[in-house]
Amino acid sequence: MLQVESARDLGLQFTDNPHRIVGHDGAYSIPLDGETLWFFGDTLVGARVPGESLWFPGGKPVGPEDMSGKGSIEKLYTNTGLILRESTGRNGLHNYKYICDDSGNLKQLVPREPNEHPDEIRVWCLHGCALRHKVYLYYLTVRMLAEGPLPVNFELVGAGLAVGDTQDWDFHRIRYGDSSLWWNAGLPQFGAAVLHVKAEKKIYVYGVMKDDRGVQRCYLSRVNEDEIEHLEKYEYLISQRPDWGSDPHQAISIMSDMPNEMSVSWNQYLGCYLAVHSLDLTGKIVGRTAPHPWGPWSEPVVLWTVVPPRLDYKIPYEHLIYAGKEHPELAEQDGRVLYLTYVEFEEYFPHLVEVTLL
Repeated sequence: MLQVESARDLGLQFTDNPHRIVGHDGAYSIPLDGETLWFFGDTLVGARVPGESLWFPGGKPVGPEDMSGKGSIEKLYTNTGLILRESTGRNGLHNYKYICDDSGNLKQLVPREPNEHPDEIRVWCLHGCALRHKVYLYYLTVRMLAEGPLPVNFELVGAGLAVGDTQDWDFHRIRYGDSSLWWNAGLPQFGAAVLHVKAEKKIYVYGVMKDDRGVQRCYLSRVNEDEIEHLEKYEYLISQRPDWGSDPHQAISIMSDMPNEMSVSWNQYLGCYLAVHSLDLTGKIVGRTAPHPWGPWSEPVVLWTVVPPRLDYKIPYEHLIYAGKEHPELAEQDGRVLYLTYVEFEEYFPHLVEVTLL
């Protein structure tokens, strides 16, 4: 049974960096050979203005356009990465180096395509995996909207897969037919979590999508390791027997109430699979367990409840807390001690949380 003995928030991570980064979200981790790639979404370079929200410079909403050159923000990268050399999170994450180009500037890992205008389209990080000498990054493409309930509003365009290597960190988006988007809006956006089951030589890829009632639900696909670049080889869970099919429209929901991000890993201490995600936008980070990658998944157990920060300015919306996930490569005692991250939108750096299980 999943139960918490103790937990503590180790605070904001990656704030002490040489690139004048003032925030980024996402914070997916992908184990490499003795190191870890961390993959982020929108990354802002510049300065923070005391007493002012990043998203309301001069008291006005930032709008949907590229934030580069707006207010105190010098540059927006829609996805970036770093290499972490920590083996545990107990003292926070300090030994890291951001991935840069030959000029020493931050490097956007998954590139835009020529028809994707920076004022309209952003390419955000999802999860990924490393296989042999290649790194695979699933990504989400979104269209920015001028209006909506949040400071930054968008609609989904689709999800896809990019591949690169650890030598030059050059990635290209893998096309299927005439498009680099593998799962368009209206299908689950696969890549929200990736689970590599090495004994089976299979990659399980979790995707999320809202149902007709607006509930965010999770779906599952899988593919053989050596066929990860071939969309036609992916199959989708269509029943809990389990049965698998080739049509993503037939995929069944296996759990619900997560935003676009999560994690799934094998936990040796629990003797089962562990999924971790934010519980919608409630500020709770929860865990679920299952005997198989497809489930059946337990009801959510609260691992940590976020206390929103005190701000010295007002925001015209509720605190936005999201991106909860585990980083199993940092775990201790066979997974009894877990390390999770989440993002609060105003702080806009990931928090690291240590959770010790009973």
